[in-house]
Amino acid sequence: MQNWLVNRRDTQRLARGGKAPGTPGLKRLRNALASSALALVAVLTPQVALADAPAPWLVVGDSISAGYGIDSSQGWVALLDERLEDSLGSDAPEVINASISGDTTEGGLNRLPALLARHDPSLVMIELGGNDGLRGLPPARMQANLASMIEAVEDADAQPVLLGIEIPPNYGPAYTDAFRQVYRDLADEYSVPLVPFILEGIATAPASEKLMQQDRIHPTAKAQPQLLDTIWPTLAPLAQHAASAE
Repeated sequence: MQNWLVNRRDTQRLARGGKAPGTPGLKRLRNALASSALALVAVLTPQVALADAPAPWLVVGDSISAGYGIDSSQGWVALLDERLEDSLGSDAPEVINASISGDTTEGGLNRLPALLARHDPSLVMIELGGNDGLRGLPPARMQANLASMIEAVEDADAQPVLLGIEIPPNYGPAYTDAFRQVYRDLADEYSVPLVPFILEGIATAPASEKLMQQDRIHPTAKAQPQLLDTIWPTLAPLAQHAASAE
C-alpha cells in the first residue's frame, strides 16, 4: 500500500509538471520488460532456425537398413546422411532411420502413420518385404501392404521411394518371380522411383563371399558403401530437386 501511495503521489506531481523524486516501481517495470524481450528473442530464434531447416528424409525398413550385425554408423543410411551433407551442405535433409530388424510390410504399415506425424518428412524410403518373403507370405498381401504405405506417404505430401529386395532362389521360381514383380508393379502403378534390388552385386557370388555375413542374408560393413552406390542414382535427382525448391 505504501508503494502504491508513493507511485500515486509521483503520478500527480508529474501531471502538475513536476518531477518524480524516485520511481523504483518504474525501474522494475523497465527491467522486467527488457528481460521479457530477451526471453522472447531466445525462444523465437530456434523456432526460426527450425522453420528454415529442410524437411527430413525417412527410412522405413528392416534389418538391411537397421544395420544388423554392424555398427549403425557404418550402415548405408548413415553413409547417405553424410553424402547428402557433402553434396548439399546446409540444404541437406537429415536422414531419420526408423528401420527395425525383422520388420515386415504389415509391421511397417502399422508403424507408418505415427512416423509421418512425428517427423513430417519430405521423402520416405520403403525398404521392406524381405521378411515377408523369408516367411513365405503371399506376395499379394505384401503388395497390398506396400501399396497402402505408398498411399499414406503421398497423402502426407511426401515422396515415396521403393527399395526392392530379392529372396534366395531355393524358394522356387514361381514364388521368387512373383515376389520380384511386386516392386515393379507398384512402381508402375504409382509412378514412384524404384531401386529393383538394393543388394545387386553384393548378395550374388562371387562377391557374396566377402560382402555378406555368414547368414548370407545381411551385408557386411564393407558392403555398405556399395549398397549406397546402388541406391544413390535414384536418390540424387530427388535430392537436387529438393535443394533447388528450398
